[in-house]
Amino acid sequence: MRVRKAVIPAAGLGTRVLPASKAVPKEMLPIVDKPAIQYIVEEAVASGIEDILIITNRGKSLIEDHFDHAPELEAKLLSSGKQKSYDEVVGLAHLANIQYVRQKETKGLGHAVWCAKSFVGNEPFAVLYGDDVIISPNPATKQLMDAYETYGKNVVGIKEVERALIPSYCTLDVQPKGGRVYDVFDMIEKPKPEEIISNFAILGRCVLTPDVFDILENTPPSKGGEIQLTDAMRQMTKEGRMIGVDYEGVRYDMGNKLGILKATIEVGLAHPEIGEDLRKYLLQIAKTL
Repeated sequence: MRVRKAVIPAAGLGTRVLPASKAVPKEMLPIVDKPAIQYIVEEAVASGIEDILIITNRGKSLIEDHFDHAPELEAKLLSSGKQKSYDEVVGLAHLANIQYVRQKETKGLGHAVWCAKSFVGNEPFAVLYGDDVIISPNPATKQLMDAYETYGKNVVGIKEVERALIPSYCTLDVQPKGGRVYDVFDMIEKPKPEEIISNFAILGRCVLTPDVFDILENTPPSKGGEIQLTDAMRQMTKEGRMIGVDYEGVRYDMGNKLGILKATIEVGLAHPEIGEDLRKYLLQIAKTL
């Protein structure tokens, strides 16, 4: 069955980027001139996703507003002859069929995904983590969807990270399968140093079959008292139903202050309006470092 639906968990509190995220959802923090979550939604759409569910919580209505019509702003842009800006703003309301549901309790990523059960139904679906913006000519989600259609297994997007960072992510037992695809035999969420299996970790994307909801319903809270999606996916690895794709693309952690700065600078350098001026500025300021 083709993957048509995507879930974007965006209910986190953004504690790593306080105080900026106190009143503004971290998913709405900008990378140059677009909020982070717009990049994620655009990636899903470019991958062929038709229906998107964004998991939010209290205080994140700005996300809904961003992808809705803004009649007064639209009228002002049109009357001022700013056709390009008008088209961009109006286009946001028509990117995809976007729905929303609130995660009423902060119980972790696994619980957030479980909130999408009725939306997903009996279909495979993509999960695009709300903290992770991935820039790639070939959308990362599409790369995972292609692997799912080829192998018929659950798929996680994986990357090698510095060993010192593994305890902040997860660690995977992987074996090359061909090309950028790997068999995944085990995974440990936020491992202790002695538990590290490899430098491969899940970063930002996965494609799952709907039976994950049955597993999540029986997954107890673990570290931090939260229900971890990794714990549910680990059962799938034990059953031989998981592969990983070392996707092409640059991933930015938008729940991290340095990640936000890196995204702003690197995306800014490629921006048609400001790229050249930013490059000159960086070269100038580099001389003073």
